[in-house]
Amino acid sequence: MDTRTKEDFQNGQLLLIDKPLGWSSFQAVNKLKWAIRKKFGLKKIKIGHAGTLDPLATGLLLICTGKFTKTISALQGQAKEYTGTITLGATTPSYDLETEIDSTFPYDHISEAMIHDTSTAFIGEIEQIPPVFSALKKDGKRLYEYAREGKKVAIKKRVITISEFEITAIQLPEIKFRVVCSKGTYIRSLANDFGKALGSGGYLSELRRTKIGDYNVNIAVDPAVFAKNLLGNLEES
Repeated sequence: MDTRTKEDFQNGQLLLIDKPLGWSSFQAVNKLKWAIRKKFGLKKIKIGHAGTLDPLATGLLLICTGKFTKTISALQGQAKEYTGTITLGATTPSYDLETEIDSTFPYDHISEAMIHDTSTAFIGEIEQIPPVFSALKKDGKRLYEYAREGKKVAIKKRVITISEFEITAIQLPEIKFRVVCSKGTYIRSLANDFGKALGSGGYLSELRRTKIGDYNVNIAVDPAVFAKNLLGNLEES
């Protein structure tokens, strides 16, 4: 049972949430907002998250309430850790499973040594092009809106930092990895670029955010569990 008071949430709480697969970050925030408002009979409560996760990704969302919403930009700037799977031999327009495979490539020539050697080239300060299927804006319109209309747009490269890129398992065509990176890094773009660097194609088939700064997903809770703990018997009423 969550014993925090209305004043606790208004003065500010940092909530560690483990976002489920298929949920948008917005849906997770809304679940918490609904539970807090219902519990305390509030018409409104300030609440927001420090860094979006795609619906096909799981893992750590930092959600701030009340006065803590002022800390969101500082939290967003912290390093992030992810684990996931890159599938070689194909590409998708979104660089993940949001869209269908559009091209296939051979990967028989790729050895484990080649994979490990290639991964080192991505460590440090590198240039990266964000996916066209992203929420970044160009001329006041989100990139994914152009993509869904079939329009091509020029996307500027951005400089990001990858401090760790560890290959944790190889079972071709799948490669498991762990990466620690700066704000603004797109792991989908990393998967696409990694496939190209191996002389094949690649897309992100699984992603989990495990850390933001010193905050770890192993103490985070599912948004539905948060609501149940806060509301108790009120949830059904």
